[in-house]
Amino acid sequence: MPNAITIREYGGSDKLVLEDIALPVPVAGEVQVRQTAVGVNYHDVYVRSGLYKTLGLPGIPGCEAAGIIERIGPDVSGLTPGDRVAYVTGGYGAYSSHRTLKAELAIAIPDDVSDETAASNLLRAMTVEMLTAQVHKITPGMTVLVHAAAGGMGRMLCQALSSIGATVIGTVGSAEKADIAKQCGCAHPVLYREVAFTESVAEITQGAGVDVVYDSVGADTFEGSINALKMCGHLVNFGQSSGPVEPVAMATLAAKSLTVSRPILFHYLRDLAGYQAMGAKVMDDFRSEVLSAPEPMPVPLKDAAKAHNILESMAGGGALVLIP
Repeated sequence: MPNAITIREYGGSDKLVLEDIALPVPVAGEVQVRQTAVGVNYHDVYVRSGLYKTLGLPGIPGCEAAGIIERIGPDVSGLTPGDRVAYVTGGYGAYSSHRTLKAELAIAIPDDVSDETAASNLLRAMTVEMLTAQVHKITPGMTVLVHAAAGGMGRMLCQALSSIGATVIGTVGSAEKADIAKQCGCAHPVLYREVAFTESVAEITQGAGVDVVYDSVGADTFEGSINALKMCGHLVNFGQSSGPVEPVAMATLAAKSLTVSRPILFHYLRDLAGYQAMGAKVMDDFRSEVLSAPEPMPVPLKDAAKAHNILESMAGGGALVLIP
């Protein structure tokens, strides 16, 4: 019997409950997928807690997964049963053993990329592409600050930024994480528990500040991120693991002609041709090791609560994947 993790009310990880589900037969333009791996992201935590009220309750969370196509509806071309595919969707529903979804969301997985890698990193990698090529185009010679540089998202950002030719400064919580960040292309790891990152940025940049800050932490780092920017710098806030950011006074931005953006990946994926192009590029980046994904930690689908607890404790450090 197909099953899925269902949320019936907002709250802690105990609100993630495994239930049997009915699996719709694929209609025109749809495929049915037996899922082999499901990605776990901080976005899922925000949805579960109610910080993001973007999933109607009761509902199935999850934005990315990988699996094998088992059935195909009418008017589907280019896909056949047995194909390995992955997808990202803002429509949720990924925390499940089986899935019927639009065929146009299915992105082919190359033979040398595992289902677990695709499922646990596709959303991250697409986010990196959005952040560095669309939200604010990074060019060689820029200096960029990345918060949580040793986390799953931070590692990929450091890899992508350094491959472009940017100098990366990254905040990390320990010497061990500093080594991880360095291996991923971070030229200047900063142990934020030992020194204020704004002081380190000022020293590294000789007082100029950075061109761009990528901040997924939110409340705890936002003010410092503003202060770390150079004149006409840009702050990209794309997460809030420490809590939501308070409103920003326009005068604060005007002091250095700063700009701030708050991108949501799914807004950039509305164009399906662009979505497929981003997906294909990401798979090529995995194959060429421009992006080197961390080995994902497998957790049974039924234990999704455990996966959320690991993620929120910041103990995982890499990628988590649910196995149906």
